Amino acid sequence: MSHITSRIYETKKDLQTIIDLIDRVRPPRHRNDYPNRVDLEEAFASAIVRKNIRLWFDDSLPVAWVYVDNFNNLVLELDLQYAAQIGAEIMEWAEACIRRNLSRKQKGTLYANCREDYAERIAFLKQYGFSQREETTITLIRPLSMAISNPELPPGFVIRPLTGKQEAEAVAAMHRASLGTEYMTTENRLIIMSTGGYDPALDLVAVAPDGSIAANCICSVNPQTGVGFTDPVSTHPQFQRMGLARALLLTGLMLLKERGMTYARLGTSGENIRMQKTAESTGFRIESKTIWFSKEVN
Repeated sequence: MSHITSRIYETKKDLQTIIDLIDRVRPPRHRNDYPNRVDLEEAFASAIVRKNIRLWFDDSLPVAWVYVDNFNNLVLELDLQYAAQIGAEIMEWAEACIRRNLSRKQKGTLYANCREDYAERIAFLKQYGFSQREETTITLIRPLSMAISNPELPPGFVIRPLTGKQEAEAVAAMHRASLGTEYMTTENRLIIMSTGGYDPALDLVAVAPDGSIAANCICSVNPQTGVGFTDPVSTHPQFQRMGLARALLLTGLMLLKERGMTYARLGTSGENIRMQKTAESTGFRIESKTIWFSKEVN
């Protein structure tokens, strides 16, 4: 008979417990999906997120974990054979995380996402009141066995690795200008640079003739799966439509291949047609589409 218990996140040892559950229950075709170890390290650097993490166990066997991030996104992994037993508890915890920041008369929104072909996860979300939204995220993939074109840059521009923490503020400011969001603070950029999977040689920037950072592509590798990543990609509005993103992608692909990766992956908003076309011009093709859901929390 199952003996289900749950507790909040306690120490960094729980990170490995969370990753072990991903390896055990995540469908093989989703093995490289968000979140991976680096994503989790970035998220768990936030004290707010750490307070929102809860784990479930059948005796000592981990069977589920969940957290709500700083953007009210529900992130979870669940052994589906336990969905009926603990699904309601998982959702109660997630909604409680949202309610902590609401006054009595306010409403908040909890978000979630999954691949459009992940029927079990979609059914789980809809069972607990989530409705599908119009937003989508696109994942593209490219075999590194394909020929990689030489990067071409405008005169005076160069591509190099970020020199270190001293450039964190400048590259973060460029990212904010590129995407029009405030998420990429200097603090958050330094968190990315402190994760275990971060490789300074793969944090590529395109530098303008005046020495300013014009564009950036953060690449990473997963030696266990042989898949490398070439995102996020960002270009300052002043330097867009100059081929910088394409040149950074091509440079990143060469470096991933040198490190023994067999595939490269890249994710972008379904509305970002320009990025999709840039990626496709370097050999990427759409692998999957992620759909988004939301639920109002009183």
